[in-house]
Amino acid sequence: MTDTRPGSRRAELAGMGIWVVIPMFRCRKHIADVLSAMPDWVQGIVAVDDKCPEETGKYVVENLSRPNLFVEFHEKNQGVGGAVMTGYAKCVEQGAKIIIKVDGDNQMDLRWMAPLAVPIAEGMADYTKGNRFSSLSHVKRMPFIRLFGNSVLSFMSKVSSGYWTIFDPTNGYTAVHGAVAKELLTRKIAKRYFFESDMLYHLGSLRAVVRDIAMPAIYEDEESNLSVRRIILPFLYYHARNTVKRFVGHYLVRSFSVATLETLAGVALVAFGASVAIDHFATRADPMDIASPGIVMLSALPIMLGVQFLLSALNFDVLNVPNEPIHPQLALLNHYLYADDEGQ
Repeated sequence: MTDTRPGSRRAELAGMGIWVVIPMFRCRKHIADVLSAMPDWVQGIVAVDDKCPEETGKYVVENLSRPNLFVEFHEKNQGVGGAVMTGYAKCVEQGAKIIIKVDGDNQMDLRWMAPLAVPIAEGMADYTKGNRFSSLSHVKRMPFIRLFGNSVLSFMSKVSSGYWTIFDPTNGYTAVHGAVAKELLTRKIAKRYFFESDMLYHLGSLRAVVRDIAMPAIYEDEESNLSVRRIILPFLYYHARNTVKRFVGHYLVRSFSVATLETLAGVALVAFGASVAIDHFATRADPMDIASPGIVMLSALPIMLGVQFLLSALNFDVLNVPNEPIHPQLALLNHYLYADDEGQ
C-alpha cells in the first residue's frame, strides 16, 4: 500500500514538483511499459514524438491516458536533444521544479528517479545524471566496445566541460532544476548524439553543480543507434571545439587568472621548443648531423618548462569545479524579473 501520510517518502517526492520528459523515437513497443511504471508522485509527463516513423505519439494519445500527460509532436526529426529541449520548454511552462529525462525504450530503471531528484530538491546540485561505471558489478554486462568508448568519451568530456569528477557523459538518465532548464533553453545546445556532452559544456559555462548518481546499466532487447566507432572522431572534434570555447570564455573573458598565464606561457614555450627542433631537422645539411648541445637545450628546455606550466594550469582547472548550486539565485532572479508580468 502506498503511504500518502504527510511526512511519508511518497508525500515528500510528490511535493518536489517533479516532471518527466520522454523523447519518443522507434519506441512504440516499449512506451506503454514506461508510462505504466511511472511513479504516482510524478506531477506530470511530457512525451515528445520526434517525427517517429512508428507514430508513437499518436499511439499514446489514442491508447494511453494519465493525468497531466502532454504529448508534443515534431514536424521534423530533431534528434534526442531537440526532443528533450521541447520537453523542457513544456515542463517549464507548467511550472516544473525538477525535470527528469527518461528514454522511451524501457532501458532505464524508474526506481532511480528519486535518487536523481533528491540532490536537486535538497539544494546539493543543479543537474544530476546516471553513472554506470561506479562499480565492477554495474559494468560486467556492458559490451567491451561500449566500456572502452565511454571511457574515452568521458575523458574528452572532462577536458571540454571542466567537470573532472563526472564520468559516463553519454548517459541520458538525467534530472535538472526547472530554473536551470529555463536558462538552458536560451543556449544553442547540440540536438543529436552530442547532446548530453554538449549539455555538460553549457552547464559548465553557467557554473552549475553537476553530480553523478551511481546506477547499473540495463541491456534487454533494445537496439542502440549509437555506434562508438562512428562517433569517436566527430566527438573528438566537438570536444576540442568546446575546450577552446571554454578556455576563451572562462579564462580570458570572465576570469583572467594565474591559470590563464600558465596556459598561454605553456603553449608558447612548447610551440617554440618544438619549432626549434623541427627547424633543425628540416634545414640540416647532412641527415647524420647531430644537434649541438645549444640546439638541444634551446628545444628541450622550453618544452619541459611549458609542460610544467600546462600541468599547473590543469591542476588549477581540476580544483575549480563548480561547488555552489546556481538554481537558488536563478529562481530568485526569475521571481523578480517576471513577478510584475505574472501579476498582470
